[in-house]
Amino acid sequence: MCQIEAEGFEVHYASNASERATIITTRGDGIRAVLTNGSTGFSAGEIAALPKLEIICALGAGYENVDMVAAEARGIVVTHGPGTNDASVADHAMALLMAIARGVVQVDAAVRRGEWAGSRESRPMISGKKLGVLGLGNIGEQIARRGAGGFGMTIAYHSRRRRDGSPWLYLPTPAALAAWSDFMVVAIPGGKTTRHLVDAVVLDALGADGFLVNIARGSVVDTAALIDALKHGRIGGAALDVVEGEPIVPSGLAELRNVILTPHIAGRSPEAVQATIQLVLDNLLAHFGGRPVLTPVG
Repeated sequence: MCQIEAEGFEVHYASNASERATIITTRGDGIRAVLTNGSTGFSAGEIAALPKLEIICALGAGYENVDMVAAEARGIVVTHGPGTNDASVADHAMALLMAIARGVVQVDAAVRRGEWAGSRESRPMISGKKLGVLGLGNIGEQIARRGAGGFGMTIAYHSRRRRDGSPWLYLPTPAALAAWSDFMVVAIPGGKTTRHLVDAVVLDALGADGFLVNIARGSVVDTAALIDALKHGRIGGAALDVVEGEPIVPSGLAELRNVILTPHIAGRSPEAVQATIQLVLDNLLAHFGGRPVLTPVG
């Protein structure tokens, strides 16, 4: 945030909901810009409490929890950050895919416990397998290209709309994609329209030899159905960078041996952070300089 302060902006940082509420109460009359992200968002009530608010910048591509109706009613500009962390998220997706397929986290823990001989079980390869991408946006496309180019994987996808000119196989439903896939990576936006899109039907279609990777939003996957599928071996395993209700990990998930969890860090690399802050700064400078913002929502 030092870059933003260096351009003359006064920054009030809130690390949680309580701190955010305090800042709104004590500083709200003077706040003209808000920085947030898709998971945290900004509510209608919070917008109403800031009479001078002009612009909301979502740090990343997602903006599902920003109240767009309230913002538009006030004429508040909303921007987001597509393209700033795509490569970082795609890299992390492939790291999770490889780790869960090969059991890297589990066998590392076993070796540290002195269980070398007992942990040398056979694990599936990645190369040449079928990779399903649920959501072929910028991130999904990069995941597909990594799978095809780096590991010779066959790629299929499902999105709300078929992508014209895409070299990958399009399948009509998430369940059809899951049934086809050896590995399925979730890369779709969060929000009401995608809540629990990956449900028990999709997980059963993925099957006992299939693996799920989620680097999108925790809300996309039905957590209870996932825990049940993992517990009873109806899918092979899951690697999750996001969970419902984060940062609280859903009860029963962390205890399972066939799941890997990371704390929503796929987009957190020095390169991605720098690109994100620079885009936010460019949008702020454009707006307050009387010019169109670079990446408006809509």
